[in-house]
Amino acid sequence: MRMLLALLALSSARPSAGADSHWCYEIQAEASNYTCLGPGKWGGSCQKDRQSPINIVTAKAEVDEKLGRFFFSGYDKKQKWTVQNNGHSVMVLLGNKASISGGGLPARYQATQLHLHWSKWLDEGSEHSLDGERFAMELHIVHEKEKATSRNVKEAQDSGDEIAVLAFLVEAGSQVNEGFRPLVEALSNIPKPETNTTMAESSLLDLLPKEEKLKHYFRYLGSLTTPTCDEKVVWTVFQEPIQLHREQILAFSQKLFYDQDQKLNMAENVRPKQRRGQRTVFKSGAPGQPLPWALPALLGPTLAWLLAGFLR
Repeated sequence: MRMLLALLALSSARPSAGADSHWCYEIQAEASNYTCLGPGKWGGSCQKDRQSPINIVTAKAEVDEKLGRFFFSGYDKKQKWTVQNNGHSVMVLLGNKASISGGGLPARYQATQLHLHWSKWLDEGSEHSLDGERFAMELHIVHEKEKATSRNVKEAQDSGDEIAVLAFLVEAGSQVNEGFRPLVEALSNIPKPETNTTMAESSLLDLLPKEEKLKHYFRYLGSLTTPTCDEKVVWTVFQEPIQLHREQILAFSQKLFYDQDQKLNMAENVRPKQRRGQRTVFKSGAPGQPLPWALPALLGPTLAWLLAGFLR
């Protein structure tokens, strides 16, 4: 009997198999005494070599002239989206009513959801970094390829680009971003995991920088940044950041929680940087370089001298 009681006590002290296999961020793993799997122990494809996010060294990115402007369909349509706390982030369900094409993509892609990553520190919340610099947050708009729109059969069968993610870095600005107000206000209604609410009417374009600012971006092939980290993502990381007021940024870590008891604030939901390896990072066509400041001053006298020679 004593042996049976001892075995029962031992089994009840162990975390369940479900808890063992559940993935989480490092802040959760530390708080829960490793009853969930932090980033270093993620399964699936997470330990392969074409993973995301990465640090983008802007000076080493290769210009690709095919990376032209994007075409946004349905991005301007005002809607009342469902927004949820999924236990890892805040997710907005977009209902396949918006799509993108162009931008060097092989097909048209339908928008399915958007979510964000953030930190309570304003320089540690983005997953991607530019020249080693991280930002306050990162917004991901996730799209799935419409197979019928691929340019040829081979591209339609290519599983390496099934998903296109538009990534926008977020920095602290001096003014309230009115486009983000509906989402930030909705956070108070979904503090606990597996809860959802309806946002006030908004459009995707309300969340983004002005469209003329979206010409400059970086492109590489990578993976999802959450398990199972499938290596099937075409990443577009825009150079122009979104600006939110500091209080709007901090609202995410103050109002959302990882747990039902609301003891662990949702923050640091960021996957560590992954190795770029042999992958090439491309950038959209660079604008012409401005003339050095002294050159126009030199050109004036030179042109005058040439003109005088012709008039002799």
